[in-house]
Amino acid sequence: MSTLFTNGHKIDAHGQVDNFWMLVDGDTIIQTGTALAPRAETVVDLGGSWLVPGFIDLHGHGGGGHSYDDAVEDIHAALAVHRAHGTTRSVLSLVANPVERLAQSLVVIAELASSDPLILGSHLEGPFLAFPRRGAHNGTFLIEPTADAVATLIEAANGTLRQLTIAPELPGALDAISTLVAAGVTVAVGHTEATYAQSRAAFDRGATLLTHGFNAMPSIHHREPGPVVAAFDDPRVIMELILDGLHVDPHVAHLAFASAQHRVALITDAMAAAGSHDGDYALGSLNVSVRNGMATLRGTTTIAGSTLTQDVALRTAIEKAGIPAHEAVEALTHTPARALGLGHRHGLLAEGYAADAIALSGSWHVERVWAAGVELAR
Repeated sequence: MSTLFTNGHKIDAHGQVDNFWMLVDGDTIIQTGTALAPRAETVVDLGGSWLVPGFIDLHGHGGGGHSYDDAVEDIHAALAVHRAHGTTRSVLSLVANPVERLAQSLVVIAELASSDPLILGSHLEGPFLAFPRRGAHNGTFLIEPTADAVATLIEAANGTLRQLTIAPELPGALDAISTLVAAGVTVAVGHTEATYAQSRAAFDRGATLLTHGFNAMPSIHHREPGPVVAAFDDPRVIMELILDGLHVDPHVAHLAFASAQHRVALITDAMAAAGSHDGDYALGSLNVSVRNGMATLRGTTTIAGSTLTQDVALRTAIEKAGIPAHEAVEALTHTPARALGLGHRHGLLAEGYAADAIALSGSWHVERVWAAGVELAR
């Protein structure tokens, strides 16, 4: 069935277009323009709203009181929360656990991805992390990336392991990066003590992502630039940012956008409390307290994921970090798509792209959401 979206103001990575219309057939955009619009079986009058591509979250752990490493019904419930906030495609992140437990979770996610195209696959944020930079990961489950462990996880995911975070200074890490990249996995440097040189070595082996930049890694020092500057310097690398105003100051976010132009991906790193309320939660095997929207490991000041949704990240980027709207939208859409090798199909409102779109108010709040050409309930 064909659907015509009309009377909107389009913003995507290619910029702003007023009086925009878009023709969709099934799950694909087949034509766009600004002149006389074609006929269609269904017409959606946007009433002058902003129309942007659906958000893509590379890195999130749950929402609505549910986690992605729980039962299938919990995963669906968590996804529904983020979809209502404009996230049309999601990578489901898992915290550190024993390899056997992670393999079981990967099998579940692979089965879900086979029936739900809005689930892009899985992200292993552990277990190959540096103990001193473990953050909200159980240190008991952190291991070195042996060939057997890497092979077990790749096999369990059955082609749906989208990304994996690794500390490149660990023994065997560089060889593991090569193996993972050869298997089609996007490898991220993160939860690491890596130097600039060690980070560059990882990027030269094929790592192309930095997990939640500035967090769980050495900060920028004038004599020890570390992984953040290594990512800034390498045009092959995309940097994740958690732009909730807590993980990264908006002024620092502005610096990142300027230093890595078209290479910032805004993620949520959301845990179960996203879209829910303050209280006590679990993140994997660890207990988390959420107070005033900030999640910390219970009894500590260690940040444990976020309570962020991607529409809030968009508003923070535009209103607090001073990022131009089309660059902020790009960081939620086309850049994360490119990070996963999907930039030819996702993240733009253009012919041949997936029919994922969000209608936003003038104040950047979500009004309506479509994914694969179907409007999602709010």
